[in-house]
This record gives sequence, structure tokens and C-alpha cells, in this order.
Amino acid sequence: MEFAFSEEQEMLRGAARRYLSDRRRSEAAWEASSWQELAKLGWTGISVPEQQGGAGRGFLEEAVLFEEFGRALFRGPYFATVGLALPALVPRDQARVAAGQRTFSAALPGCPVPDRELVDEVVVVEDAATVERVLPRALAALALEAAGIAQRALELGVEHAKTREQFGKPIGAYQAVSHKLADTYIETELARSLAYWAAWCVATNDAQAPVAAAAAKSYVADAAVAACERSVQVHGGIGFTWEHVLHRYYERALWIQAFGGYARRHRERVASALLD
Repeated sequence: MEFAFSEEQEMLRGAARRYLSDRRRSEAAWEASSWQELAKLGWTGISVPEQQGGAGRGFLEEAVLFEEFGRALFRGPYFATVGLALPALVPRDQARVAAGQRTFSAALPGCPVPDRELVDEVVVVEDAATVERVLPRALAALALEAAGIAQRALELGVEHAKTREQFGKPIGAYQAVSHKLADTYIETELARSLAYWAAWCVATNDAQAPVAAAAAKSYVADAAVAACERSVQVHGGIGFTWEHVLHRYYERALWIQAFGGYARRHRERVASALLD
């Protein structure tokens, strides 16, 4: 399958990257007023129908934002509200999300409740049919966020390898460093492809969506964790300090890895779909 984002979707990516970079979201605590900013940009209601005040678009546009929010380590309940809870909400509450008036999270069987201390309400999802509709979207969203995390961990590692010198050479000249970064690059590119496939399946209601989301979540989350670990190693002593941003990326990657079960659980679903 050949996949490419449209010009409009790439413009959205650029706008998101500028917004997140200008406001340095990765280094700031969550402020409730920021939700209104996202609503004014139209990002809280991208997939909400137009008759409910949304943009009436789809998950592919949201996919761009999930990846960029992961890359910037955005602190806020965007995943909880838009990636997880939104499909389980009644139309009135979806309209409130689009308007920036309310934030939500969802409690799914066997899953933690993300950002419950930040959101206004938590919806409990117990109906099996609703879970099957909500979970693939949530897993795909987390895979996209993890792809952004992996990309940023790679960028930080490469930047450090180019500027840090040992014995008169940038440390990137040494194979022990460059090979780690090369492995991360390869895994990140594959991870992004899987995440995009899952996003496409969710956006088009493809029958493979549950399997695609499970495959993406299992691989991309592991790749993000590995990317952070390698980047920490490349940074050496400073990479292990609380002052460096890498530990926050690592913590988020670990949380994503654990949400809804670790990789083995999701790979079992993929294997079952293939073998059955």
C-alpha cells in the first residue's frame, strides 16, 4: 500500500510543530487554558461532525497531531479526550469537546485511566461493542505518539553525537555510538510505517483496524522505549540526569508500552488473526 499525507495534512503538521515549538510545551506544566487554544485551532474537534461544531474530518488528520504531540512531549489530555474517550461520548459531549468546553478520559477494562487528574469527567466503557470501537483508535493513537517520541529521541541522540567530542573527534565517528543511532533510525522508520498503516485502517474503518492497531502498538511502543534507552546511552552521564529531557520521553514511552497490555498481548491478537 502506498501512503502519503496530503498537502493540507502536511500543513497541519507544520502548524502543530510551530505551535509546540513556540510555546515549548515539552518543558512546561499543563495549563487548563491551553485546551481553549487547541479548540481555537480546531484540533479538539477534527473528527467531530460539523453539525456538532467540529471539522468533520477524520483520524488521519488527528494522526498528524498525535505524532507531533509525541515528538514535543505535549503535556495535556489530548490522547485521553480525543484519542480514547471521544468515540464513547454522546453527541452533546462531543460538541463540548470540539468547543473546548470539556475534557474527558475513559476507563476501559484492564486499562489505566489516563490523565484522570487533569480531565473534567471520566466515562466508564464496559459494553464489548463499544470497547471494540474505542480500543483500536486508542492503540493507533498511542502508536503514533510513540513514533513521535522515537523520532525525537533519535534527533537528540544525533545532535549530541555531532557536537560532543572525545579524543578530538565527535563521538558519532565511533561505531559504538553510530551503530546505536543507525539501529534507532531503522526501527523508527519501520515503526512510523506501522503507525501510519494503523491510522489509515482506523480512518477508513477497514476490517483490519483491530489487527493493525495491535501490531502498531506492540512494535512502535517497544521501538520508542529502545530509542530512548539508546539515546540515553549516547548522551552518557548527562543522559541519566533528571535535568535532561530524555528521562521524560522515556517515562512516557514506558507508559505507552504498558497501556492495554505489553507487546506480547497484542502480538497474540495479531498471531490469532493470521492463524485463524
